[in-house]
Amino acid sequence: MIYNYKQPLVKNAQTLRKNMTPEEKHLWYDFLKKLPITVNRQKNIGNYIADFFIAKERIVIEIDGIQHKMPEAEKADRQRDDDFTRLGITVLRYNNKDINKNFNMVCEDILKYLKLTAKDLK
Repeated sequence: MIYNYKQPLVKNAQTLRKNMTPEEKHLWYDFLKKLPITVNRQKNIGNYIADFFIAKERIVIEIDGIQHKMPEAEKADRQRDDDFTRLGITVLRYNNKDINKNFNMVCEDILKYLKLTAKDLK
């Protein structure tokens, strides 16, 4: 399935790919890149740029920094998740602390959603 996106977001997505947060880099280089399926970084979907997108499984993975604890950000995240859900996309959200302190748990959770095991990693 092809997801429409807003052309003005393309440049922003390219910038975000070049400037990933430490937590995004950790998840990408130490786990997602090793999956046997295609994972896109900073993927434009509709009005949004998803941190990571696995089109085959229709899964978005979001890594949230501390700013996502603010009430207005929480409201925006709920709206974003609802919009993705309407497109048939499952959103998995993890915060920076999860990545830094419980990395294996995050990886295991993602594998569960993908119906894969650690043995499936490249």
